[in-house]
Amino acid sequence: MAVLEKIRKRTTVLILIIGLALFAFVISGVFSSNGFSDGKVGSSVAEINGEEISIDEFRQKVEAASRRYGPQASSMQLVNSVWEQEVRNMVLGQQFEELGIDIEQDQIVNYISSNPAYSQSPQFLNESGVFDANKFREFIADLKANNPAQYEIWLQEEKAIIQMAKEQTYFNLVRAGVGATLKEGEFEYKLANDKVDLDYVRVPYTSIADSTIEVSKKEIEKYIADHKKDFKQEESRDIRFVYFEEKPSLEDEKAVKEEIVKLLDDTIEYNASKDANDTIVGFGKTTDLAAFLDRNSDMKYDTIYKAKNDLPAKFADSLIALPIGGIYGPYRDGDFFKFSKMVNKKSNGSVKASHILISWAGAERADPSVQRTKEEAEKEAKELLVEAKKDGVVFAELARDKSDGPSAPRGGDLGYFQEGVMTEKFNDVAFNNPVGYIGLVETEFGYHIVKVDDKQDIYRIATLARQIEPSEETMNKLFTDATKFEMETAESEDSFASLAKSNDYMVRPVNKIKAMDENLPGLSAQRPVVQWAFNEDTKVGDIKRFNINNGYAVVQLTASYKEGLMSPEDASVIVLPKIRKEKKAERIMEANKGKSMDALAKDNNVSMATASALTMQAPTIPGAGREPYVVGKAFAMEKGKTSGLIKGETGVFMVAVTNKVEAPKLDNYSTYANNLKAANEAKVASGVFIALKDAAEIEDKRSIFY
Repeated sequence: MAVLEKIRKRTTVLILIIGLALFAFVISGVFSSNGFSDGKVGSSVAEINGEEISIDEFRQKVEAASRRYGPQASSMQLVNSVWEQEVRNMVLGQQFEELGIDIEQDQIVNYISSNPAYSQSPQFLNESGVFDANKFREFIADLKANNPAQYEIWLQEEKAIIQMAKEQTYFNLVRAGVGATLKEGEFEYKLANDKVDLDYVRVPYTSIADSTIEVSKKEIEKYIADHKKDFKQEESRDIRFVYFEEKPSLEDEKAVKEEIVKLLDDTIEYNASKDANDTIVGFGKTTDLAAFLDRNSDMKYDTIYKAKNDLPAKFADSLIALPIGGIYGPYRDGDFFKFSKMVNKKSNGSVKASHILISWAGAERADPSVQRTKEEAEKEAKELLVEAKKDGVVFAELARDKSDGPSAPRGGDLGYFQEGVMTEKFNDVAFNNPVGYIGLVETEFGYHIVKVDDKQDIYRIATLARQIEPSEETMNKLFTDATKFEMETAESEDSFASLAKSNDYMVRPVNKIKAMDENLPGLSAQRPVVQWAFNEDTKVGDIKRFNINNGYAVVQLTASYKEGLMSPEDASVIVLPKIRKEKKAERIMEANKGKSMDALAKDNNVSMATASALTMQAPTIPGAGREPYVVGKAFAMEKGKTSGLIKGETGVFMVAVTNKVEAPKLDNYSTYANNLKAANEAKVASGVFIALKDAAEIEDKRSIFY
């Protein structure tokens, strides 16, 4: 009944939304550039180095991925996952074709025999427990003859196996050309073990205020031109939006509270069929709680007894203090108003226990590895009982070491349980003895040394609940407010932000949205908003209202970025600090030209500091941070020499080398060479693919279809 009431309340809004949706569908073909088909955009979802990826095949793979991952993956997560795999397969596949890399049947079987998913499957093992290639071939032949559907699945899996086998072959060929000489091993050894000690003075760049450094637009443009690789950008969009959240008003909360209060007491209703008044029994007096709550509550009757810890923390003390039949409420718990009635209580109705199980061969659910007899098990259990009762013995440790039960890793802890959950004899020992009791009991599973850890009172509580939801009036007002704001912002000369401020609406920006993004901060998964922002008909400044979960969003496109180099305005946040640092370094070096270390420190109000045992592999100077160029300069100097001014990462330095220690020479540097080779080989798979992908010409058309 509670649900029906909600549907009736929302009739007007539902009709309005359905009508708007139908209208939008009818006119979409008129105003959409795509019309009703994909005919204008071609049949490929991408083109990689001139080779197309069919949209039909791509969709089939997305559907297959959907079946694998289930509902926990969103549609865009599936699309992006399949995309990454398709790009990888095609980029590498083009290399395989160019190099003539192919995989024969025997190579596939060899690859499968090294894959635990197949090589350890019992159906493919011979009498000696070894993978049998003939059994595997027979299995595939049987699928082909008798199970065409499974055989088709296998063919898809076979394609993936062939791809992986080709990748393995290809990367092994690359790895064969990766090595490290003994000289490289020696150099690696020296980088890590040659050491230098130095005194240094650092004039930090922070000693000059940013406000004193002027940077022109031309300087920013020149920096971008000189460092093009660092300022490449993808096509992206900026938006801002006002969110009209569907939430109940204070009047709605008051109305729900009044409704639930009316359900507490009996009410009189006129029955037209009998031409008489009926008394409708309220929550306070009803004898059929399940039926009453089924008709009137947004939460069904929960007959399970609960401990205090399982009740809402804010109200638990008040609830457990109720006498049987007593009612607490109305109270607000989250998005609900509630009345709760105490139905029953059980003192010590929940027990927390631990046990050590000693089973015997043949006992129910006994592990096959257990070989002891029942008599041996009884003797061992009695000895453990004596041990468990000794002072200072930690029962959990004993259980971890000795128990045959699945709870052994948890120290035998069985958690809390109510009567009837455990087997009868175990149940009786747990419930009929006090906390701290340690005893022995035999069940069909074996001998148990049982420890009663704790007991709790439990309660059966019936709760009448009504969810606090926005009324039809509130929803209509929300729709009206959102529509009005959309129209005002589209027609008014005032800015989006100004109109929002005048209406006390919060404007939220989202910057650098990519074409295949889905989740927008503050709006969650809103693919339609992204598609609109990237539609060629949407211009900067355009505004549109979107129906989203729990409300509406009025969105404005505020910026559009083309693929290529960043503009000086967009890059300035990155470039300005770099140019300022360069200018500060020049100013500091010019002002301190020709000075000694003492004079440099004194004139710039800084102190001389020391650093010991610095290496080229770890060029971090205490008090200054990572300074590879400064440390490298120090290694190039002789002991006792002082450098000139050095432009570092965090400031301008002057260093004096106080000591240099060369690492002891080794008879052989093969260990370092081998480590270097292994490290280089480990980077092959990822490094080669990234290089090939970066060099590939990839035209991504996913946003047209998804």
